[in-house]
Amino acid sequence: MKIVLIFVAMPAQIYSPFTNFNFSNNKCFLTGQNLNSPEEQIQVFPQWLMSRYELEDKPFKLLDESMATYKDLKLPCTAEVNERYLEPLENTIAAAFDTGYDAVKALDEDQLFLWAGKLLYGIIFNEIQAGIKLQHSQGEEFNISQSIIHKFNNLHMMLQSLNLPVEFDGFKPYSLVLFKVDNAENVFGYRDEINTLTFSLRIKDFGLILCLQDNGANARYHKEALDKIADHTLHPIQFEELNARFFYSAYLFNRLPEYDIFNIGDTISLEALPLRGTSSKPLFDDWMNKTYGQVLENFWKNWGFLLLEIIRNPEKPMSFLFNADGEFINGQDLKLPL
Repeated sequence: MKIVLIFVAMPAQIYSPFTNFNFSNNKCFLTGQNLNSPEEQIQVFPQWLMSRYELEDKPFKLLDESMATYKDLKLPCTAEVNERYLEPLENTIAAAFDTGYDAVKALDEDQLFLWAGKLLYGIIFNEIQAGIKLQHSQGEEFNISQSIIHKFNNLHMMLQSLNLPVEFDGFKPYSLVLFKVDNAENVFGYRDEINTLTFSLRIKDFGLILCLQDNGANARYHKEALDKIADHTLHPIQFEELNARFFYSAYLFNRLPEYDIFNIGDTISLEALPLRGTSSKPLFDDWMNKTYGQVLENFWKNWGFLLLEIIRNPEKPMSFLFNADGEFINGQDLKLPL
C-alpha cells in the first residue's frame, strides 16, 4: 500500500490540529470535520484488543501523573472516517494478531506503521487534552516545545495517508522490527515513549518494535545486533533487552526528519532530505552504559535484575542476547521464567 504524508503548507483540505492547537472533541481527529454527535468516538486501544486482554478497566497513567483506564482513552472520529478507513485496517490487524507471528510477518509493514501510529497519536491527543486542561486551570497557556510539535505534526500528517493520496519516494519513515517470542499465554506487554514516538507490543508469539519518525535510522544503528538475532525465536527477556536498546537509541537520535514535497499529477511525492543535513554531528548522541542500564532495569522488572547487577562491568552491561564473545545466546538455553 502507499503511505501518504502531507504538511500544513499543502492544499486546504489537509487538516492539522497543531496550527491552532484545536484538540476539542467536536472535530474528527483525522480530518477536522465537525462531528454530528458527541457519540462519534473511537477507542484509542481498539475494542478487540481490550476485550482480548481484558484491558478496559486496567489503569493507564498519563504524563501529568493522573490515572485513567484503557477504555477512558478515546478519539473524536466521524462515523464515515471510521467505517471507510479505520475499521478495515483494524480488521486486518486483528485477524493477523489473532493468528500470530507468521500472519503478522506477512502484513504490509506500512499497515503496522499506520495502526501503531494511530494508537500512539490517540495517546498523544489525550495527553495534550489533559495538559491543556491542567494549565488552563492554573491560569497558564499550554506550552510545548517546537521540536515535539514538529514530530507530532509529522505523525498526524502521516496518518492522513489513510484517506489521502501521497507517495514516499524510495524510503520508509520508520524503523520496524518483528521477532518470534516465546511468550507466556495471554501476556500483554505494551510500551510507548511519546517524546521519541517509540512503540512496542509483545503478545501472542511475537514482539514488535516501531520507531515512528526516524526514516529507518534506529534499525540501521542496531543492524549488527539485528543480523545476529535474525530468524531466531527470542525468550521474553531477550526481546525486552532489544526493546531497551531501541528505546534508548531513539532517545539518543538527535535529528528531526525533513522532506521535500513534489506535486506529480494527482499525487504528492515525498522525498526525505538527508538526515545528516549540514551538521557534522553524528545522528546519535554518545551511548552511555549507565543510562542504558537504567533503561534495561526498567524493561527487566519482571525478572528482578537491579542496576548494580546490570552494570557490574561498566564496559559490558549484562546481556541475555549475546555472550562474552558477542555470539547470540539461544533463548531455549535460558533458565528464566517467561
